[in-house]
Order: sequence, then structure tokens, then C-alpha cells
Amino acid sequence: MATSFRDELRETFRNGDTLNILLLTNIGLILLLYILDAVTGLFRIEKFGTQTLAGILVVPGTFGQLIVRPWSIITYQFLHTNFFHILFNMLFLFWMGKIFVEYLGMKKLFSTYIIGGIIGAFFFIVAYRVFPLFQKDPAPPMLGASASIMAITFAIAAYVPDYIVRIALVGNVRLKYIALICVILDLMQLSGSNAGGHFAHLGGAVYGYIYAMNLKRGKNIASWFDRIADGIKNLFARRKMKVVKKARPLSDDEYLHNKKVSQERIDSILDKISRSGYGSLTAEEREMLFNYSNKK
Repeated sequence: MATSFRDELRETFRNGDTLNILLLTNIGLILLLYILDAVTGLFRIEKFGTQTLAGILVVPGTFGQLIVRPWSIITYQFLHTNFFHILFNMLFLFWMGKIFVEYLGMKKLFSTYIIGGIIGAFFFIVAYRVFPLFQKDPAPPMLGASASIMAITFAIAAYVPDYIVRIALVGNVRLKYIALICVILDLMQLSGSNAGGHFAHLGGAVYGYIYAMNLKRGKNIASWFDRIADGIKNLFARRKMKVVKKARPLSDDEYLHNKKVSQERIDSILDKISRSGYGSLTAEEREMLFNYSNKK
């Protein structure tokens, strides 16, 4: 039976598909602003969406203004200026996010996106306070998901640097070189027209790299954020009474078949480790191996 778009959307948020939620939130917000512009324009209230609402949500250029609008350090990460701005960012988020989730999972994707964006905002504000080039002009506000996406890109590039990405017209490229090209492009534009944005990108990249290197040493520096996010999620989760149906006991043949399939899956995972190392496993394979080890 075919499901409606509304049902699919509800299922996405219910299942906690973080990558799709991030994509939908970014796209939904810019559509909302465009619709507000169109509707308020009918009443000659010019540019209400982009100039009034967005003006409250963008991150300001000074710490003094940030204290007045503390939420903006997060909301700016979901705002974009135009169609091509959001198109490029969402394509890159989808591309890097898929690889990230494969190795590190959905929960870490969310924390990396948010914390990377926050660190990027601080780099942006500090740059306008420190460098003489910017001190003659008031610091402009900033918006966009680029710092968050750079955090995700550098985190996964540091975690699996030799992961091969196939790029049209170029061929196979290791992930570490994609990250390196991104940071070189930002360094080249630090005194350009979007200098603040490029400082924010570098802030996200620095956080992503530090985060991943700590993960490889067995330390999650974002565990505090994960606990807060889990607490908020549990606070708003619906509490439903569920009717639990008792499962039918498996026959001997069914039990032996399931055991054989499970063992074959574990054997293939162990073979993969012997060939490519533990770091080559996906998040699902690691979880399966972990659960199998606990049973043992």
C-alpha cells in the first residue's frame, strides 16, 4: 500500500533519520522565508521573511549582540541566502553525511553538525575582533550551513582518510584530498568579500578534525552534547502504551537456519576486518559484532 508524503515525513522524524532531518530543516526554512516574502508582499510589507525573521536568526558579528540573541548561534546554521547557496550546501551535506553515517552513525552526525557550526561562529566573530582588515567596518551577520558541513567533512576525512570517492570527470579521489582542497580554498579567500564565512569554515574544519582524532583514540569529546540531545528527545517523545504480542516459538529448523545465517554474517565481518582493518566496518557491522560479542 502506497504511503503519502505526510506519512513518509512523519516516519523520517519518528525514526530519527538525522541526515534527512537536517536536509529537510534547511530546505523547509528557506521555503518558509520565500513564502513569507510572497504573502507579505501582497500587503506591501516588503521582504518580511528575509529581512525581519532572518535578521533575528542570523548570527551577529559581535559577542555583545550574540548575548542578546544567543539562539542565533544555532539557527544561523539552517539559513541560506539563495537557491544556489542552499543547493550546493545540501548536495555536499548529503554526500559527506552519507559517508559519515556509514562509519560513525546518526547521533554523531547531529552533534558534529551543531557543535561544528557553533565553533565556526566563534571563529567568525573572533576574526572580526582580531584582524586589522576587518576592524574598520562593522562585522556583518553570517548565515549558512557551510561551517557545520566542513566539520562533518573533516571529521570523516580524519576518521577514514583513505576512503575512496568517485568524482565524475575526475575519477577516484581519497577523502583526505577532498578535505585538503576545501581548506586550501578557504585559506586563499581569508581576506576576500566573504572572509568571515571562510573563517567559520576553518572553525568547523578544526573541530571536525579534533573530534575524529579523539574518537580514534576512544574518546568522544561530544558525549555531553549527545546526553543533552537524548534528554530533549526523551522529554518530547510520545509515551504510548504498547500491546506486546508474544512471538511464536521457533521450530528447530527455523532456529538452526537463523543461527547459520547469523554466523555467516559474523564470519564475513571478521573476514573484512582481516582484509581491511576494523576501521573499514560500517556502523551496522560494528553494532552486529558488538552484540555478538556480548552474547558470547
